[in-house]
Amino acid sequence: MIRTPDEVAERARRSASLADLDAGVSSCFACPRLVAWREEVAATKRASFRDQEYWGRPVPGFGAAGARLAILGLAPAAHGGNRTGRIFTGDRSGDVLFAALHRAGLANQATSVSLDDGLALRDTRIFAAVRCAPPDNKPTPGERDTCAPWLHREIELVKPTVRVVVALGAFAWAAWWPAMAAVYGFRPPVPRPAFGHGARWSAEGVPTVLGCYHVSQQNTFTGRLTPAMLDDVFAAAKHLAGLA
Repeated sequence: MIRTPDEVAERARRSASLADLDAGVSSCFACPRLVAWREEVAATKRASFRDQEYWGRPVPGFGAAGARLAILGLAPAAHGGNRTGRIFTGDRSGDVLFAALHRAGLANQATSVSLDDGLALRDTRIFAAVRCAPPDNKPTPGERDTCAPWLHREIELVKPTVRVVVALGAFAWAAWWPAMAAVYGFRPPVPRPAFGHGARWSAEGVPTVLGCYHVSQQNTFTGRLTPAMLDDVFAAAKHLAGLA
């Protein structure tokens, strides 16, 4: 059981594989507020899921070990990943994201509802900047920083193959720059590039980063993010990653 930021950093550092890292992530109790919230949600449940056993722990990354494309999100959803144990699974955001990945040929099916639903990703790895579901979808800066070693080590483990990172939302976009510095030893540009849908930044020796509006209901229900806009982002990501 991991209970302090120092223990997070040490456990992440010595994770020799993605499976080892995922096991460490799942045993983390380092952020008291997030631990209390994820467990409260798992105990009280949503009425429509009252017969299900919630995961109620940090949610590890998901996807191919040799991925050429990485998707970076904010954090698990309270009744999505916090319930199912897989990132972007079991909620409306996941419905939109995995349908787009399926259209792009990066997922074998268009739906993601549970750990045992048969979903597999092609050349793609998905992970979040913060691994526990936060209240109001807003982790604190301290929680973000405590969780950062998990993110940095995951990027380090996929570094040999990843060529493109799609940042879903401004939080993920902001989390990428210190992660890039930590893993690649590459100083972020000053000023840092502004987030926007379709924003793109590249430099020699590091993955190209693409900005994409988050697949939240707030964005998809209002039309701020449409399926066509998602398709354009993943078409560009595939091309840059050498997958198209």
